Amino acid sequence: MGFWGCYLVGRSGEPLIGHPALRDARERLTLREYRADGWQVWSHPTDSSLGSMTALADAARAPVLLGFVMDGVCVAVEAAAPHSGSWYACLGRTPMAEHLGPDGPTREELFLPPEDAAARAVRWAAETGRGVREGPLLELLRIERPERSGEELFFAFLDRLGIESLSG
Repeated sequence: MGFWGCYLVGRSGEPLIGHPALRDARERLTLREYRADGWQVWSHPTDSSLGSMTALADAARAPVLLGFVMDGVCVAVEAAAPHSGSWYACLGRTPMAEHLGPDGPTREELFLPPEDAAARAVRWAAETGRGVREGPLLELLRIERPERSGEELFFAFLDRLGIESLSG
């Protein structure tokens, strides 16, 4: 069994966990890393019970992103920004469909198609002040059965959104 947990990503001059929108989850959030230009990546060891990303984006007055890694093989992505709104995508399409199972909602009911998610990701990145290309994002969003872990996919997604690691 792989990693189950969340990564919360946002940019702020202060720790994200200070925002009232995260009051109920802050005790279990741990700073994983700082990234370039004031971006922070926090981890939460369990499910995606971090509350509304829209409320957090509004409180922070900045775009935020949540990646819920499921069994280390796929990631549910929820992104929100004050002006461009919220959207949902998945990384690792086939494992995500398998986790959802035949009796629950389908991947298509929960997440945008890769093309739509890539277009929304570009708008989200623009709201952060980054100009990113749709093609590299679409490439990740279209992967059916990833050869790398869900965590690696998520951090590659951050890189392609222009949220660059401090280590280069």
